[in-house]
Amino acid sequence: MPDLLTGVRLADHTTLRVGGPAAEFVTAGTETDLVDAVRAADADGTPVLVVGGGSNLLVDDAGFDGRVVAVRTTGISADADACGGAVVRVAAGESWDGLAERAVEEGWIGAEALAGIPGLVGATPIQNVGAYGQEVAESIASVRCWDREAGAVRTLFNRDCRFGYRSSRFKSEPQRWVVLEVVFQFRLGDVGAPVKYAELAARLGVEPGGRAPARDVREAVLALRRGKGMVLDAADHDTWSAGSFFTNPVVAPDLVPDGAPAWPQPDGTAKTSAAWLIEQAGFGRGYGNDRAALSGKHTLALTNRGGASSADLLALAAEVRDGVRERFGITLVNEPVLIGCAL
Repeated sequence: MPDLLTGVRLADHTTLRVGGPAAEFVTAGTETDLVDAVRAADADGTPVLVVGGGSNLLVDDAGFDGRVVAVRTTGISADADACGGAVVRVAAGESWDGLAERAVEEGWIGAEALAGIPGLVGATPIQNVGAYGQEVAESIASVRCWDREAGAVRTLFNRDCRFGYRSSRFKSEPQRWVVLEVVFQFRLGDVGAPVKYAELAARLGVEPGGRAPARDVREAVLALRRGKGMVLDAADHDTWSAGSFFTNPVVAPDLVPDGAPAWPQPDGTAKTSAAWLIEQAGFGRGYGNDRAALSGKHTLALTNRGGASSADLLALAAEVRDGVRERFGITLVNEPVLIGCAL
């Protein structure tokens, strides 16, 4: 097993840049290191926190009294043919945006609208990462994991992953699975998948459901994300965030407020816009103080203005959540995982 460090600040390993020290910190550069670090901690009864890019975590200032395992495994292999598309095996520690960029370069279709999303590949199936009408569930063939309950490596095929809107089996069973490798199956070509998201379609000059070159889709998405402070930039505090802090609520159609966006779901419910609810409840861009505030570019992002504590961010999140509930009767649910703290 790799060396154990102590006192490593988790603020240095999360995009919100908050979080106290880890009792133990291990960097896993190989799959064997990753499994051994988790298995040894489980054998000792030591709590485990597996961290990738830290882009979906809010860690308490008290830190984590257990073993933090930083995933840094690498490796991408591809097998492509004209009939079956490209089957691409990717280690959990690879950069997601690096893979999305390579997919466009190689003519692998299915990740072009997911450009600019921070974090590592291993985290994408957990959240069923999605943006601009595209989700990784559409391209994932299987996920190879360390099953902490069985003490064995297991492969879960797409149908076994229970993917839903920003959800999966891995998210609902967080203490069981450690993602080791994700296998994607991409269509081959240079024209992107049908553009489902109206804002992106308008940017590309196509109708919703139309298609555009994958390179153009990627560049359009990056431009849209930059305009919302959703592409990491150390010099821009609007990007010191965990991305969208709240998921879009899914409610009965009659609970969608008048004037709010509504997207019908297959089960008869409707998804509405968390950003619209937040803004209509009186929380505009930049709302907050000089420690923690909503992004000046997008109301869904809670940002660290440079000196925020976890308590500062939680207080702002609670104020926004409670304000929306009071105004519309809808309770927003946080998307980032809260470590050592509660909302």
